[in-house]
Amino acid sequence: MKLEKVSELDTRLFYWFNKFMSGRNCDHIRYLSKTGDGHLYLILGLVLFYADSHHGQLFFYTAIMAYTLEIPLYLILKQYFKRPRPAMKLMNYKALITPSDKFSLPSGHTAAAFLMATIVSYFYPSYALIALPWATLVGLSRILLGVHYPTDVLAGTLLGVSIAGLSIFLLA
Repeated sequence: MKLEKVSELDTRLFYWFNKFMSGRNCDHIRYLSKTGDGHLYLILGLVLFYADSHHGQLFFYTAIMAYTLEIPLYLILKQYFKRPRPAMKLMNYKALITPSDKFSLPSGHTAAAFLMATIVSYFYPSYALIALPWATLVGLSRILLGVHYPTDVLAGTLLGVSIAGLSIFLLA
């Protein structure tokens, strides 16, 4: 019974967020979401690897370890929960982008963004005020684009932060 209440609240929150997108140009939200696709993570890691002799290599190795742990766990969780994406479950709803797969829990974009933001914040604390809000906006963009429920984003946040923390603990 409690799970039904959580699902009901989740759906109501999803609709509440998405009412702001109705009839609006969402190109900036799409762009923001694309910053969480992963390409920037590799570029950032390589730039820091070569440009920062103090933390760059350890940052890079920590990020590689974290993604090596996070990606399989994320895929296992998707297959375990098999939660349909909002557009597949909600009547008369169409997402604003086409998702890469059919399951929504956890949000992979959010997990990856929070993983990177956590590692950046650890090695470069002065950038935490940029990295963490950016990761939050990536997660929010996934809800606004209609491919995730709020709890998918919350689960992605927890996954990303946890794996980043574990990797930092093991390597740093």
